[in-house]
Amino acid sequence: MSQLPETHDIDDRADQAHEDERHAALAYLDEAWNEAVYDGLDEDCLAQAALFTAIRSLVATYGEDAAAEFAERLAGRIRAGEYTVPFNRQ
Repeated sequence: MSQLPETHDIDDRADQAHEDERHAALAYLDEAWNEAVYDGLDEDCLAQAALFTAIRSLVATYGEDAAAEFAERLAGRIRAGEYTVPFNRQ
């Protein structure tokens, strides 16, 4: 199986198309998430299910070793703030 691509490994020409596709995917997931919360599902349950589904997909696409290596790098990326959304107080 192949390795998960690193952000810096993506060709610049394909980078914009890839970024657009990622934004579209995030919009779909945000909408589904918001609908589920509106319907009363617990956000912790949603997060656990989303992580399971995402990791299952990565394993199916890239294999267990590549998915595990990706998961091992997540702690550093989380600590570096890659998943922190700026919060604006008004």
